[in-house]
Amino acid sequence: MQGVQAFIPTSLKIEYLNALLRIELDTLDFGSFVSPKAIPQMQDTAEVLRGLDLTDTTTRLLAIVANERGAQEACSHEPLTYLGFPLSLSETFQQRNTNKTIEAAFETISATQALCSRHDKQLVVYLSMGFGNPYGDPYQTEIVSEFAHRLDHMGVGIISLADTVGLATGQEIKATLRSAIEEFPQMEVGAHLHASPDTVDEKVAAVIDAGCQRLDGALRGYGGCPMAKDELIGNLPTERILEIVASEALTPAASEALQDAMALSAKVFA
Repeated sequence: MQGVQAFIPTSLKIEYLNALLRIELDTLDFGSFVSPKAIPQMQDTAEVLRGLDLTDTTTRLLAIVANERGAQEACSHEPLTYLGFPLSLSETFQQRNTNKTIEAAFETISATQALCSRHDKQLVVYLSMGFGNPYGDPYQTEIVSEFAHRLDHMGVGIISLADTVGLATGQEIKATLRSAIEEFPQMEVGAHLHASPDTVDEKVAAVIDAGCQRLDGALRGYGGCPMAKDELIGNLPTERILEIVASEALTPAASEALQDAMALSAKVFA
């Protein structure tokens, strides 16, 4: 939702997210505790959280934070399981996305991990530009390993490699994910990929072939990172991921909830 210019009414966000909760997904990234000046769309995240119906769902909630203040606010909400933090392998993108250097971001991660430990939360660190970047900043797969080692030493248990602008091929995704999974068996390694419509199936197949079991999506592939570049590259469509990996596993109730959420998404992203 963060890239939508017009403010999405809080009541519509709640209705949409409640439909998503009924699909029985593992995790729902429902909002962000970030500056309303930076991301105006997320200014009502706390109010949205209060409106979510969590009485009959196993789905766990994740909220994005970009600084220690946001992490403190997120940790004050008992229903949250995960805090997500965007750490970039690209210095340029780290500045664009969080207005801080990579080293300053590591300091924030250290403080956020300490908060998570005290408040029984789990930190998910997204390695943005995890497969390269459009800015000409240095990139090689060894940097992924270097960053993961530092995060492991800090106690971070979950990382997600992000193809923020959809640069990676299926083969690059498969090789990089498989290498990280093999090198860091003690960590949960996920994938947060952006793709054009004609590369979705290739990228989902690459994730599966790599042995990765944490994969992010968004209904209809909506979204993208407004901090990355002028043109947004969409997310992997959740409904297509489900068709590929879990179509027969969805209960009738979950399938109905998916159709409800698909219909509501047309209103949310109108």
